[in-house]
Amino acid sequence: MRRPIIVVFLSLLMLALPSAWGAERGALFKVSGSGHTMYLFGTMHVGLPEFYPLEPRIATAIQNASALALEVDLLQDPAKLGAAMQAHAMLAPGKPGFQERSPAFRKRVEQALKKAKIDPAAVARFKPWLVATTLTLAEYASEGYQAELAVDIKLAQMARAGKVPVIELESISAQFAMFDRLGVEEQWKFLEESVEMMENGKQRAEMRQIVDAWGSADKAALDAVAAKVENDTSVSGKFMQKVLLEERNGPLAEKLAALLAKQDKSVAAIGVLHLVGKNSVPALLGAKGLTVERVY
Repeated sequence: MRRPIIVVFLSLLMLALPSAWGAERGALFKVSGSGHTMYLFGTMHVGLPEFYPLEPRIATAIQNASALALEVDLLQDPAKLGAAMQAHAMLAPGKPGFQERSPAFRKRVEQALKKAKIDPAAVARFKPWLVATTLTLAEYASEGYQAELAVDIKLAQMARAGKVPVIELESISAQFAMFDRLGVEEQWKFLEESVEMMENGKQRAEMRQIVDAWGSADKAALDAVAAKVENDTSVSGKFMQKVLLEERNGPLAEKLAALLAKQDKSVAAIGVLHLVGKNSVPALLGAKGLTVERVY
């Protein structure tokens, strides 16, 4: 599992599914400790109108929440995104972009961009990892998925409408900085893998797998996706598993445990892949002596 999962926090994921009102989607856990409870919901970061309204347990939990905790709150100051882009996603003046790679590589990237209806000049100064994620986002957009309909954004809107405080567990700058830790050649390999997956159709197939699993709250299918991530030996696959999941799960669990100790009836919503597989956030919370119940 590569780009479709990596874009888990820039704008990742969904496919059209038949939707009954209040259908269960993703994964939902109830965490208890210190006399308090928290609902922990696994999200996707793009969506379709058909995914709303959310099922009653989530809607009611948000309505009655003491706080909503998200990875990042994209409804806050939009200038933060621009600052993170400048700091971590743009090539420095004089640094070569994809146009200055080999003619064969340049041709493949340009063909992928044109197929996605992206002007190559518009991403000429993007770092390779951002070119890759931009291509992935375009592929999701071609299927109709919209960033403004992301589950996280909808939850933040619901919370604000009910005057529920919204808490950020991370920052967009810190998330972008993780990609910036990839070496230059690793980033070029990252982009090459992304283009290859688009060319052979694997990216779209993986997109459908994870979205179908999320959209039906299929535990076995989500576990299968997690196992695929754990066994992916590509540059992007190993980066996903070691950095974007394992490295973040510990701090996320620490912050959620601290929130639970302070407040009752909180709700936390983070990318669904943090909630499944080895060393998942629910597993780490259970290891802290908290009671973790999987609702679905």
